[in-house]
Amino acid sequence: MELSTRIGTLLENLEPITLEQMSEIRLMNRTDTKFVTDKENLVRLLELTQGKYYAQVIEGNRVANYMTTYWDTDGHRFYMEHHNGRAPRQKVRVRTYLDSDITFLEVKTKNNHGRTKKKRVKVADQAVTGADGNDEFLDSLVHLRLEDLHPIVRNQFHRITLVNYAKTERLTIDYDVRFHNYETENEADTGQLVIIELKRDGNVFSPVLEMLRQLRIKPSGFSKYCIGTAITNCNLKQNLFKQRLVRLSKLAHTDLRKNNQPS
Repeated sequence: MELSTRIGTLLENLEPITLEQMSEIRLMNRTDTKFVTDKENLVRLLELTQGKYYAQVIEGNRVANYMTTYWDTDGHRFYMEHHNGRAPRQKVRVRTYLDSDITFLEVKTKNNHGRTKKKRVKVADQAVTGADGNDEFLDSLVHLRLEDLHPIVRNQFHRITLVNYAKTERLTIDYDVRFHNYETENEADTGQLVIIELKRDGNVFSPVLEMLRQLRIKPSGFSKYCIGTAITNCNLKQNLFKQRLVRLSKLAHTDLRKNNQPS
């Protein structure tokens, strides 16, 4: 059976949870851990979650569609902060929830302790401007205004959200990630790659951690902005990403750098 069909069937077998029910889940002391794998392992993981996890359902759909545009300075400040391992570091993005057509301007900040905080304001659409307090919002967090930034890379992807029965953790699963680079006009996709993020309340017991260990899926950082930019713009510094890109290409079952050749 085709992997996408198998994924859909397994999702349908999970008990649903609505957005309203999701709002009851307050992870006050949240920790985030990312994992990267492929679709074959995603199928195995969904098999293991049967009878133990809810699947988020929005308007009857268990797979949500997202589009995100990352903004940066002319000198690619946010990209370079991440590449060089600087902390704290930040990202500026505009994210659209395509199924509900809701868009937010967001700033993500990762501190020296590995904790990530996100602040956002609702905007009309992806064509965000400095009006309506957006410049003030950015200036208060990154000391920049929209005129100091421009769109760098856009991604689109599918997302599955699972919640354990104890409602102490959320699991987001992103796949079919595609990129468009506004500076180079290069396009890239991530093949069979799957990005999993576990968000749980402190160090409480996590059923999925044992499942991930069983499948030999280890924690691994993954930035959609940095990886998407690296595989679509060979003119930027990326030597510290090279080994990671080789490993990610094996999981993707395709060379992620194939569309990123010098012009």
